[in-house]
Amino acid sequence: MAIKFSKTFLLRKLHQITGIVPLGMFFFVHMFTNSKAMNGAASFDKAVKEIHDIPYLLLIEIFGIFVPLLFHSVYGVLISAEAKPNVLNYSYGRNWFYVFQRATGIFLFFFLLFHILNLRFGVIPGLNMTPVAGNADKAFSIVAAEFQITWVLIVYILGVLATAWHLAYGFFLFAVDWGIVIGEKAQKVTLAASLGLALMLAGVGINAAFAFVRPCGLLPQALCEAPKKPITSGTKF
Repeated sequence: MAIKFSKTFLLRKLHQITGIVPLGMFFFVHMFTNSKAMNGAASFDKAVKEIHDIPYLLLIEIFGIFVPLLFHSVYGVLISAEAKPNVLNYSYGRNWFYVFQRATGIFLFFFLLFHILNLRFGVIPGLNMTPVAGNADKAFSIVAAEFQITWVLIVYILGVLATAWHLAYGFFLFAVDWGIVIGEKAQKVTLAASLGLALMLAGVGINAAFAFVRPCGLLPQALCEAPKKPITSGTKF
């Protein structure tokens, strides 16, 4: 007997997939690229240029990032609007996680819009007016100038925290809803691993943000590669 899937069921599954596969992968790559700033402007600018040199980059951005992001964000807001939190009556951890997931989703809707308009397109008056796209040789200086503005840096740190939590807990929900993790013990282990992933992603993202303000970010500068000085003809060995 054929099973008829409702549109809501399919949309919710598509919402989960878009959050895990294209957007989750993009966040990991984004954090890796941003972490290049720990070694200075030249390293970060080179990483951004390598991204710009990817064939069919515009198509990848449109169909691999912007379209999935638009669907995931809009449908996520609709889901959040239907949310019925009961943490006041049942103050369990899972109930609080339920609230955090939807709260971070709503926050990320506005944060990502700000982020894309600010750095990808450079169209926010009073802030950065030079897009990173197409200006790989100025990428570090563009981001660094923005992060010199305290409130902008704070907003981006909150964005990293929200994304780290939303993605990591999203992995847990995906594993449970798709029947990958079955059983109370397995779910507890997966939840703990997801929370650990959230902390790791938050730490990496925040340190990468501060790397645009000071060398190596919040880590000791000895852990980062020092800029190499050019060897002149008069150098003695």
